[in-house]
Amino acid sequence: MSKQIRVLVVDDSALVRKITTDILESDPQIKVIGTANNGKTAIYKNEELDPDVITMDIEMPILDGLSALKAIIETRPKPVIMMSVLTQHGADATFKALDLGAVDFIPKPSSMLSLSVDEIGDLLITKVKSVAGITVAKREQKKEAEIMKTVGPQLEDVVKNRVFGKESKSQKVVGIGTSTGGPSALLQVFKAFPENFPAPVLVVQHMPEGFTRAFSDRLNSSSYLNVKEAEDGDRALPGCGFIAPGHSHLLLEKSRNDLIVRVVKGEKVSGHRPSIDVLFNSLAETVGRETVAVIMTGMGKDGADGIGYIRKSGGYTIAQNEETSVVFGMNRVAVEKGGIKEVVPLSDITKKIVEHI
Repeated sequence: MSKQIRVLVVDDSALVRKITTDILESDPQIKVIGTANNGKTAIYKNEELDPDVITMDIEMPILDGLSALKAIIETRPKPVIMMSVLTQHGADATFKALDLGAVDFIPKPSSMLSLSVDEIGDLLITKVKSVAGITVAKREQKKEAEIMKTVGPQLEDVVKNRVFGKESKSQKVVGIGTSTGGPSALLQVFKAFPENFPAPVLVVQHMPEGFTRAFSDRLNSSSYLNVKEAEDGDRALPGCGFIAPGHSHLLLEKSRNDLIVRVVKGEKVSGHRPSIDVLFNSLAETVGRETVAVIMTGMGKDGADGIGYIRKSGGYTIAQNEETSVVFGMNRVAVEKGGIKEVVPLSDITKKIVEHI
């Protein structure tokens, strides 16, 4: 980029503001143009400084991060990356922030899990660069029923066209890969699955270790599917969803008449662990033409090769379109490499999955 990315750093801890600023300004393409120690100041500085990207703490005095985020999205929206702590409350607040319009999140430097300072720094810089320039739509806070209007007609059409009985089974396996913008998008996809869906659904969402269990619980409570964070040895049964843990790859293998979920550590693949390519490659090898694979919003190219392998194996492949993607990255590369059969908006993804089960 010829122009520096201008960032506003918001956190009530002076130490975290200093660490975050130092991390960001270690990259010559990024400039921290201001800081704020509470949400009220963040709203003012967003108006005054007009940053390209905001990093936002959640727990702050005077006005918390969620309230500040809501006000920013409703008045002068910007790409906001939440800085999240690893607690149940922190995870719940993080996913609420994504619902309110935040584009992504990372663990705070003060709650680094198994990540090193360098890894968190690389993650933050990469995410800031990936979301800079994104147009975030201004919106008023909507009730759940209004938010679901984009999904509701799709769900109604799917159920009307394909009603599954309790004993319905399919030889198909669904694989989904996503990254930046994925949590909110996946929630829409999972809410639209009809009752008694007759196939297992395996998902790799690029997400830090510790947040994937809370995310699995969130999907489970919002869907007809029985969703869990995947554990090694789980049987991939119809109507079940499996989310790759934030620390391991997710694969599928056959054992006699069963399909078994495998969770393995291993090195990063395509720059990630879990890697979408690892999941998609295993689906191509294990179930091949019986795969329905979806690649959604996200930066980079993870999954683009794997979904091409699935298509060559006879499976059906879908990409989320540019207009509904927060970042048209992985899905764009997959389309350019010829791995995609159909490109559809977010609101049609579940419908297309069901059509090919």
